[in-house]
Amino acid sequence: MPLICSQLSVFYGRRKALSDFELSMRRGEIRALIGPNGSGKSTALQALAGLLKPAQGQVTIEGVAVASMSRRAIARKLAFLPQQPSAPDEMTIAQLVRQGRFPHVGLFRTYDRKDEEAIEWALDCTGLTSLADRTLQELSGGERQRAWISAALAQEAGILLLDEPTSFLDIGYQVEVLDLVHRLSRERGVTVIMAIHDINQAIAVSDRISLLEKGELRFDGEPRALAESGLIEKTFRVKGRFVQVSPDNPPHFDVELTRLRQPEA
Repeated sequence: MPLICSQLSVFYGRRKALSDFELSMRRGEIRALIGPNGSGKSTALQALAGLLKPAQGQVTIEGVAVASMSRRAIARKLAFLPQQPSAPDEMTIAQLVRQGRFPHVGLFRTYDRKDEEAIEWALDCTGLTSLADRTLQELSGGERQRAWISAALAQEAGILLLDEPTSFLDIGYQVEVLDLVHRLSRERGVTVIMAIHDINQAIAVSDRISLLEKGELRFDGEPRALAESGLIEKTFRVKGRFVQVSPDNPPHFDVELTRLRQPEA
């Protein structure tokens, strides 16, 4: 297993933000983390990336405890993309993607042919080769998100953690980013764990789903099993139903919206 965590608990002060979280990933698997705001999705990702020290439990990558690894060693195995990454607007895509090689190059080694090939591969995977000289301020929302994913891929990490990769994007760019994530897992064997708000997107693109509520794992399994569990309605406190358009397509959650009206005078 590329990544496993067991009994992972994280505190913010006295508040328990994550409680006994369990996860195991196969190579090339896509795992969606869903749940209401404040459910622990971002906390889980940061703990998996070794950015938060757990109060108990541990995370292992290929059998090695993350807590025992240096940041550079972790970065060679795992790439983490937060919700709102930042870089100077005048930086080009090529310059951003080159930064992804820092875990391999460091301060004293120059870029060699292997590094250049990894950069070219990352740009090609994300469809950005022809845009490499554009600055970040010239990019659309979808292109900018692809640029950050490209930088993560340049690390040649087999595990990719994404925190709300489709937030702040319109529907066209959301589809573009999710399609890229799916292709990376299927064609390149990249293991992906992503926190995502849209339940239907999670069901459509992921192999397994982890549902969190108040820092606790409420469900861990396949999308269709989640659709049949009734937990979406209960956890998100909404009325709705899953609609099966055809046997070949994943179920779609249809929320019942109640229009509030002022009483007539």
